[in-house]
Amino acid sequence: MKQLGVLMDDFSKIHPQKDSTLAMMREANNRGWDIYTFDANDISHLNHQTRVNAKKISMKPSEDPWCEVLSNEMISLEDLDVILMRKDPPFNMDYIYATYMLDHAKKSGVLVVNDPQSIRDCNEKLFALNFPNCIPKTLVTSNIDEINQFIADQKTCVIKPLDGMGGNDIYKVSHGETEIRKIVDRLTHHFSTPIMLQEYLEDIKHGDKRILLIDGEPIDYALARIPAENDFRGNLAQGARGVAQELSERDRWLCQQISPTLKEKGLMFVGLDVIGDYVTEINVTSPTCIVEIDKAYDTNIAGVLFDAIEKKLSGE
Repeated sequence: MKQLGVLMDDFSKIHPQKDSTLAMMREANNRGWDIYTFDANDISHLNHQTRVNAKKISMKPSEDPWCEVLSNEMISLEDLDVILMRKDPPFNMDYIYATYMLDHAKKSGVLVVNDPQSIRDCNEKLFALNFPNCIPKTLVTSNIDEINQFIADQKTCVIKPLDGMGGNDIYKVSHGETEIRKIVDRLTHHFSTPIMLQEYLEDIKHGDKRILLIDGEPIDYALARIPAENDFRGNLAQGARGVAQELSERDRWLCQQISPTLKEKGLMFVGLDVIGDYVTEINVTSPTCIVEIDKAYDTNIAGVLFDAIEKKLSGE
């Protein structure tokens, strides 16, 4: 019987009706796997062994409760077959420390999804810069003169921090607005920390598409997150509505450009954020939208993921 560990946030943060991590655990449960859940602060290292104080759980078909805790056990991470890194950002030092601990499990032969070193290496904003033909006009800097010039050239831009998530601290600004310096001053911590600016894409009105890739292969359907009225952010957390749709030819081309790098880096479950013809971010920490796409098209994305995981475990 396979042993699955899931590094995730506290149970109280789970929304059973739409949680992608929960969908993954249900799939593992259906395959007869043992499931252990834990958070970063449950991990310790002693005498060359990385251990975790984990909850062994059994999944329930209902949403409340969605699981039963069978036991609390101190186990070795090295005894697990697979670990899913499903902790949500912020991508702070605590998050980085957790990836260092997962490195020890990986070195002992545990399959960690996604690869902990690659999670550290691939900032979800900056990683996209490796694919210049796939992204909109973009500036990364803390220099106010460069920022002002970029905004003047593009007329309208989106400004965002490099460590944000869920649409927080994202601003749409236009040349000549008086609040630009104040916004930049705050986001750059007084012009000392770089931020990202991208040209504003009018296609956001059609949605910010989340495209999921499993071991480099795209799922055939995406979730377009349509901004709420009087907003420009395609984030479900900011009131956007999700509309599932088939991938376009351009979507598939973008995936083809990025896929080889994902496979090379051991990034098995990734979400591309696509507005119009361009990738704006590459989500590697804890991509979501499984449940919404499954409901719309009767797919089983978690099943595709675990097929890929089992293929890796068998050495294929």
